[in-house]
Amino acid sequence: MKSESLVLGILISIVLIGLVGIPFGDPRFIPIAVLLELVFIALAILVLKGYSRPLYICIVLASLIIIGNSITTAHIQRMMTFAKPVNTIVLIIGGYILQALLIYASAIAIMNRREKEEEEEEEEETKTVLVIKIWQPLTTSIKQ
Repeated sequence: MKSESLVLGILISIVLIGLVGIPFGDPRFIPIAVLLELVFIALAILVLKGYSRPLYICIVLASLIIIGNSITTAHIQRMMTFAKPVNTIVLIIGGYILQALLIYASAIAIMNRREKEEEEEEEEETKTVLVIKIWQPLTTSIKQ
């Protein structure tokens, strides 16, 4: 659960940085930016509810955002020149650093969840074996 709360914190940070950055961005892309903010909010809600698929979606979405920011010439130029410092800082923090952290934290949360599921399966198998061991002497004594 600790790693999932880290994912949740990163998603909230991405939303907050996005809310700061949207007014500084290109007005043509505001609808897309708002849509992405809503997607991150939905992912945060689903992670909070304990679903596992949003963790995979976080990895894919964050990867696409990093790739998209890296191939967009306007973003590359902005980062090289720092022409709009606030916009550039928001881009670097929200578009690279937090996205990379989201990929890492989601992967850790997925691995932790798998380990927990495996432990629960082993515990269930142990209980089943214990019940069988207790049950066998009872059934053999009844047959005699």
